[in-house]
Amino acid sequence: MFGYVKYDFVNLRIKDLMLYKAMYCGLCKGIARSCGQAARIGLTYDVTFLSVLLHNITATDVRVEKQNCFEHRIKKRPIAAVDELTEELGALNTVLVYYKLTDDILDKKRGRSRRVWFKKGYKRSKKRYPELVQIVENYMKEQAKAEKAKSSSPDMAADPSACMMQTLSRHFLKEKASPSTDRLFYALGKWVYLIDALDDYEKDLKKKNYNPFVLAYGCKTRAELMERFGEDVAFLFDTTFYDMREGMSGVKFYFNRELTDNVILRGLPAETERVFKGAPPQKMSGKL
Repeated sequence: MFGYVKYDFVNLRIKDLMLYKAMYCGLCKGIARSCGQAARIGLTYDVTFLSVLLHNITATDVRVEKQNCFEHRIKKRPIAAVDELTEELGALNTVLVYYKLTDDILDKKRGRSRRVWFKKGYKRSKKRYPELVQIVENYMKEQAKAEKAKSSSPDMAADPSACMMQTLSRHFLKEKASPSTDRLFYALGKWVYLIDALDDYEKDLKKKNYNPFVLAYGCKTRAELMERFGEDVAFLFDTTFYDMREGMSGVKFYFNRELTDNVILRGLPAETERVFKGAPPQKMSGKL
């Protein structure tokens, strides 16, 4: 569920890498402000990118300042100043991690001790941002229903997660939401669900966990799946990328969009290709 939304370092300009780093650290501070210090350990690249994307579309200016943090107490580094949007995204990060660990407890019987670190932050988020938490709760229930129904359609299985991302975008964008942003965020949420399911193919097959690709194709390994049905799988992801591009074409970006383009047009396809090949995950280049 987390860790798939990445930039393409080879084609990333230095200024955009610096902005991403500043936004990453800014989100970390936003989590601390809205959910407490413990919740900072759940900081994700995925919500960092949401912060980049939403700040741009909402025309919320990002002020980068030299600051210290608990990891860099001596030498200051450029960090995006925390604003209201960053604080609420920090709450979203915490709530998503909390539910991810809850799902792990139910499906894999693990994660209970780690979830303790996010319980207080989750409660703070629910009190301060009830509408936000309600959106996540509602769609997590819908996702659980879809998986319990054991649909063999990857499109149907991904729909609750895609709808959640779309609804969250409307929540944050308010009057700036449009059919184009709906299409972009729906496709982004769909991609995250599908790439996670494909990456977990062999693990889910072995543990008999629900996975739409396993039910749809029934191959014994992901390598066999890609060899026999690779064109079908590629078409599914290609249509998702098409929807992202079409959505982006109708969205008004108020600031430089090179970082956004790098992630969506280069980073996500590169990560998809990695999963297709069955290669292990790689750490983000450019030390954060």
